[in-house]
Amino acid sequence: MTNKPNFPVYDADHHLYEPREAFERYLPERYKRDFYFVEKDGRTKLVINGMLSEYIPVPTFDVVAAPGAWEPWFRSENPEGKTRKEMQGKAIRPPQTWRSGEGRIAMLDEQGLQGALVFPTLASVIEERIGARGDVSAALFHSLNQWTADEWGFAREDRLFSVPFISLTDVDKAVEELEFVLKAGARCVNIRPAPVPDIRGSRSFGFEEYDPFWARVADAGIFVTMHGSDSGYDKVTNWWKGSQSEFKPFERDTFGAAIDLIGMATTHSMLALICHGVFDRHPTLKVVSVENGSDWIGPMLSRLDGAYGKMPSAFKTHPRDQFQKHVWVAPFYEDDVNELKELIPVERTLFGSDYPHPEGVAQPLQYLEDFKDYTPDELEKVFSSNLKGLLEGAAI
Repeated sequence: MTNKPNFPVYDADHHLYEPREAFERYLPERYKRDFYFVEKDGRTKLVINGMLSEYIPVPTFDVVAAPGAWEPWFRSENPEGKTRKEMQGKAIRPPQTWRSGEGRIAMLDEQGLQGALVFPTLASVIEERIGARGDVSAALFHSLNQWTADEWGFAREDRLFSVPFISLTDVDKAVEELEFVLKAGARCVNIRPAPVPDIRGSRSFGFEEYDPFWARVADAGIFVTMHGSDSGYDKVTNWWKGSQSEFKPFERDTFGAAIDLIGMATTHSMLALICHGVFDRHPTLKVVSVENGSDWIGPMLSRLDGAYGKMPSAFKTHPRDQFQKHVWVAPFYEDDVNELKELIPVERTLFGSDYPHPEGVAQPLQYLEDFKDYTPDELEKVFSSNLKGLLEGAAI
């Protein structure tokens, strides 16, 4: 394990393998036919909105891939041409320390971490499959958030910061849920980096109709995370494959591997915030991109420069400046973090390990090796003070 640095480390991307009861304990009876588990061929599967989903092959997480098992894949270091399933080796059973707040605090100590944001895993399946049925998404996320408040808390020992999920499909319910999690102690909330499902088709969350949510977030002084999710962008690869199939994590797809769907969804989400005026209308708003990488930033900023050059009067402030002021980014380990310093201030870069997911690293502090060219002062900002400041509600 890499030596622990001489400052408190804050990790922007830890994960919970949430149990079934996280969604079932508080889910009203009328919605239980929209989200339930079934046995199929000797395995437990999830049925959501009438669809048996394979998006997460083991939705109960009885067995999972080991932390960091896919690191060589994502670093493009796979000379033997193994599939991800072959690469991960034997699945493991999640230890109890992953399943409780108390156990996770002990794990932070073992890993040399002071604090971490903790995101659910199965929650990423919901919005794309529920679609415009905002009451169902709201009910599922409320059940998850209420269970999290019960079992983990949203700021346990001021070290373990569970991230509540909110759907914007019904903006009134979104504000209601925001008030609930704020009262329960949440330091941030997560929304999906994707257009908002709507009975009219879809909507940009940058439109003024969603301002009640953004205004309350800004007023509370918390930040919004946009964690990588199923943003529905598999439609792009399906156009080229002539398919309507659901994304499958072990599918061998060279086209899908070469197209940056995550970067595309994140870019469009940031453009919606900037071009549709959210940061102009809410000048204290703070947004954090987690598990979306950073390769998309350079091309996006270049396009924003071009848009500003064509239509300067359409922007109240330069769009590049808006991004660099309001947005924090946690890069992937395979990204060029030296190039990232040329694109955004180091004060806007965060460290996120994705622990204990297989696409992350086996031990969070291994990430230090990818920042070897950063100065001690820069390392402290990326691995400590930047996220610490966000969690403490520091103004921008």
